[in-house]
Amino acid sequence: MAQASSHFALTLESLRVLGGWAADCAERALAIFEQHAPADPRPRAALAGIREFAAGGKRTAQLRTLSLAAFAAARAVGDPAASAAARAAGLAASSAYTHPLADVQQTKHIVGPAAYAALACALDHPDDPGRGDAEVRWAIAHAPAAVCAILQQMPARSAGKSRLDALLYALDGGIRGRTPTAQ
Repeated sequence: MAQASSHFALTLESLRVLGGWAADCAERALAIFEQHAPADPRPRAALAGIREFAAGGKRTAQLRTLSLAAFAAARAVGDPAASAAARAAGLAASSAYTHPLADVQQTKHIVGPAAYAALACALDHPDDPGRGDAEVRWAIAHAPAAVCAILQQMPARSAGKSRLDALLYALDGGIRGRTPTAQ
């Protein structure tokens, strides 16, 4: 029998803080996408959309459209690092729609943008095995208290088997292990 998920309080302001941090994480890998597809504006537009929301804009269906467009760019680009960078942007835009549901699948809305950005950096620099881990450390260090608080309402991720699973796990544990401070 499946365990029932529970809901928790999640404010629009918390989602705005999450969106701003997710955009910061994803933007660190955006140049990787743009090197491979300089004429494709979709991931950058997704980041602009979530930044507008984070700055106080409305949460509209346009954010979903921007997110889906960034995912389409990820499928079209043909390079794994660039694809991961576009996925980071798509997940950042969709972070505004994180559900207040204590479900491990929801954690990807929170740590996914940082994980895909770290994956993009790791794939783009195969000669530097610590590059992805450095991005994970940056994301953990820059996670605002609101992001820590949201994540701590959800079950922890398991380690998984893929490189992406390992990055998601490291981010989840690192952010969860931080002591939230006011920011």
